[in-house]
Formats: sequence, C-alpha cells, structure tokens
Amino acid sequence: MQTNLAPFIKDTREGKEAEAILRACVHCGFCTATCPTYQILGDELDGPRGRIYLIKQVLEGQPATAKTQLHLDRCLTCRNCESTCPSGVEYGRLLDIGRKVVDDQVPRSLEQRVTRTALKQLLPRQWLFKPAFKTGQALRSFMPKALKEKLPAKQAAGSWPQRQHTRKMLLLDGCVQPAMAPNINRATARVLDALEVQILIAPKAGCCGAIRYHLNDHDGGLDDMRRNIDAWWPYVDGSNGQKIEAIVMTASGCGTTVKEYGNLLAGDSAYAEKAQKISALTRDLSEILPELEAPLFAKLAGKINKRVVFHPPCTLQHGQQIRGKVEGLLRGAGVDVQLCADSHLCCGSAGTYSVLQPELSHQLRDNKIRNLEATQPDMIVSANIGCLTHLQSGTETPVKHWIELLDQALQQPSS
Repeated sequence: MQTNLAPFIKDTREGKEAEAILRACVHCGFCTATCPTYQILGDELDGPRGRIYLIKQVLEGQPATAKTQLHLDRCLTCRNCESTCPSGVEYGRLLDIGRKVVDDQVPRSLEQRVTRTALKQLLPRQWLFKPAFKTGQALRSFMPKALKEKLPAKQAAGSWPQRQHTRKMLLLDGCVQPAMAPNINRATARVLDALEVQILIAPKAGCCGAIRYHLNDHDGGLDDMRRNIDAWWPYVDGSNGQKIEAIVMTASGCGTTVKEYGNLLAGDSAYAEKAQKISALTRDLSEILPELEAPLFAKLAGKINKRVVFHPPCTLQHGQQIRGKVEGLLRGAGVDVQLCADSHLCCGSAGTYSVLQPELSHQLRDNKIRNLEATQPDMIVSANIGCLTHLQSGTETPVKHWIELLDQALQQPSS
C-alpha cells in the first residue's frame, strides 16, 4: 500500500514501524472474512482493512474525527486478521500506534475519560484492585446484573507447594487474576511441583503492562514493563541464587504482551537488551508441559472422566500463534476434549473491551457460548482470566482454566 506519512510521525520509531506495516498490506480483504466485529456490524470500517485505511489517513496528516475513534475503539484487538493475512501484516502493532495518535487528536467525553482512567488506575495495581474486588464480592447480591458479571463468586485457592527443586521457573502472578481466580497460579505451582519443577514469584512484579498500554497510556504501560524486568532480572542472571530457566504465563493475554517486551522496549537503551532476554525466556504454560508430558500422563492415567470443550483465547491462538498444544495435552491425559464451531472467533472479553463496548461484547459472548454448549460439555476450559470470567457470566456450565482440571485430577489418590 503506497504511503506518504506526515512530518509529525514520519521520522519517529513508531512512524517507521507504521510505514513498513502499511506497505505490507495489499488490500486483499481476506482479513475481513474472519473479523468478529465486521461479521456483526457489516461495515467496512469495522473490519481490519477499513481500519487500516483510517489509520493511514490519520498518519498521512488528515485530521482524526470522533467517527475514526469509534471504529478503532470497536476493534477487539483479537488479531484474528493476523492469522488470516497472507502478507504478514502486523495489524495489532499498527492499531496501537494509530489509536494513540487518534486519542491525542480527538477529546473523549467526560464519561469515557472517567471510565478509562478508573480502569488504568485500578486494574494494574493489585494492592488497589484486590481489596476493591473483595468488597465488591461481599456486596455482590445487592449489585445490578452488569456489575455481578464482573464479580465472580469467591473461589478457594488451595495451598502453595513448599518443596524445593533444582529446576526453577518464574511465574507472573499478574494484577487481576490473583483476586478473581486465585486457584489458577496455585494449581500451576502444584502441577509443576509434582513434576519436580519449583515455581517462584518475584514480589515486586505486577501487571504485564497490557492494560495501560492498550488504553493508550503507552508511557504507563512501558513503566509497568520496566518494573517487571527489574523484578525478574535477579532470577534471570542468578544473582539472587535462584536462577530460573523460563518465565511461565498462565494468562495468555499477559504472555502475548511479555513476549513483545523486546520489540516494545527496543528504543530504550537501558532496557532493550534485557527486554529481549525476558521475551525469549517467556513461555505459555501450554509450551512448558509438553516437555514433561511422560511423567504427567503417568500420574494422570485413568483419573479424568470429563467431556470438556476448549475455548482457545485470541491471545493464545492469534497473538502467540499457539494452537493445538492445550488440546493435545488434555487428550494425552485422557480427557475427551472438543473445539466448538468457529473456535477461531473472539468471545468478546478482549481485556477491557467488555467494559468499554458492552453491547458488542455480550453479543460475541452469547454467540460463543451457544457454540460451546452445543458440544454438550461437562466443563468449559480456557487459558486467559478475561475469557474465563466473561464466559462464566453467560452460562451455568462451569468455566475453568485447563490447568485446574489437571491439578484436581493429580490430587485424587491413585487407584
């Protein structure tokens, strides 16, 4: 696609990235066929090709409008279009650049500013979010349905294993997951402990940076990333005596972001090299367990008799391009696991999207649940806290992280 960027961005790092991405697009429209919002709204400007043109116009100097902002806001950033694109267009990165430029030009309403500021200030800070969430849970029965959906009932977390092992890995505890679903990381630690791997958590690590970065607070998001690198580095170089071999992600949304630290901090001379190392060490949980599947399957033999349907989060299948690993692990463990129709489509959670675009989000959720329940599962499993919470708000079928299923089986006595 021929491009002539405006002087305000042309020679910047973001401008050079955007120009390369725009030039890769051949306007074929394959992406439109797999875009969830285009399927619902039927508007070219609510599909990737149309949004690319909107971003191109703004970067070439045409003034952004509220309409431009609306069409970019409606994008889920599911990156399904990246999986479909034959030209390898990095749409998600272009969208981050374009949204920031548009937001700098188009003032938001007071309501939007208040909502977005609250999300940016509350969600990434576990010390703020956790007590607020617990208060919300205590008052859940008095709240309207829209708020109840964001407040899953209190969950038991179980214990953290205490054994020491030679093999050590770091785990990102995250920001909202410890409060909303505390059992996920503990289940991960217990499963890996059973396989002679010790899971560590760096106390000063926190939000991966995705929340603030994708809400166009790029500086705040990058600060979150730098803080995590500083917290993790003594474990990476072994200076604290606990050298790790990998950084494990149990939320695929966080994993996608941390794997992109190297690119996002490439222009920061103080952090660029460390960020590249962190990204290289980062692995989704579904990338770790296949290397340990022989002892895992031996311990699980005959223990799981459930029919489950797996919802692969967009951040796993499109963001990280990981497909088939969770299903393979579950099948190897004896689980009857299915994928639903249109399993490549987003469930509508998409980080803060379900708060900012509730109508579209609920429509996508209901479509997804309809397809998931058509497989007649005993349980729905997924791999990202946002998807788990969003899906559970629309169904009575239990929705769990897939590692919880394996952990529950491992705790059963051997026959």
